This record gives sequence, C-alpha cells and structure tokens, in this order.
Amino acid sequence: MASSSGNSSICTKIQSSSSEGDLQVLTMDERKNKRKQSNRESARRSRMRKRDHLEDLRKQVSEFTKENREIMATIDMTTQHYLKTEAENCVLRAQMGELNQRLQSLNDIIVDIINTTTSYERDCYLTSLQSFSNTVCLNQPVFQW
Repeated sequence: MASSSGNSSICTKIQSSSSEGDLQVLTMDERKNKRKQSNRESARRSRMRKRDHLEDLRKQVSEFTKENREIMATIDMTTQHYLKTEAENCVLRAQMGELNQRLQSLNDIIVDIINTTTSYERDCYLTSLQSFSNTVCLNQPVFQW
C-alpha cells in the first residue's frame, strides 16, 4: 500500500505538471490568438488609414485640377487683354509718330515765314494761325482713358 500511495503522489505530480503544462499551452495558444487578433485589427486599421489617405489625395487632385483650370482660364483672358492692349499701343505709337512729323513740318513752315517776312506780315500771319488753331482744337475729340 505504501507503494500505491507513492504512485498516487507521482500520478498527482504528473497530473499536476500535466495540467500546468496544459495551462501553459493554453496560455501560449491564447497569447498567439490574441496576438493574431491584434495583428488583424492593426492591419485593418492600417488599411482604413491607407484608404482614407488615398481618398484625401484624390480629393486634393480634384481640387488642384479645378484650381489649375481656373488659373489657366485667367491666364488666357489676361493674355488676350495684353495682346489687344499691345495692338492698340502700336496704333497709338504710329499715330503719335505721324502727328510729330506733321507738327515738325508746321514748325518748319513757321520758322520759314518768320525768316522771310516783315514784322507786319508776321503779325497778320500769326493772328490768322492762332485763329485757325483755336478752330481746329475745338473740333477735335477729347481723348478718354
């Protein structure tokens, strides 16, 4: 009987260590399962962040594309306005050159008259020229800016 009690304590120790081993195995399995579940959750959150980030980038691309179209339209309008203004400036420069030539011709005529006429003739001519100048100035359109 004594041997039977010894066997029973060995058996209890084996059962005890076996149940501790089972507990350790269970705990290891539980840890693995928890780790797997945690990794799955982390991967899911990572995919969601990636999806959200991609959606934000798509929205930005859409906004930048729209803004780019608006800027290009503004640039086109500004370019057209610039070309129109540049053409008007060319016309005005040509007119200014023509008017300067006419003015120079008139000044040359005046100098010639002054150099070739008497004092009385000059006064008569300058009076009639002033009268003509006043008439021409009154009939000219006023430039508007």
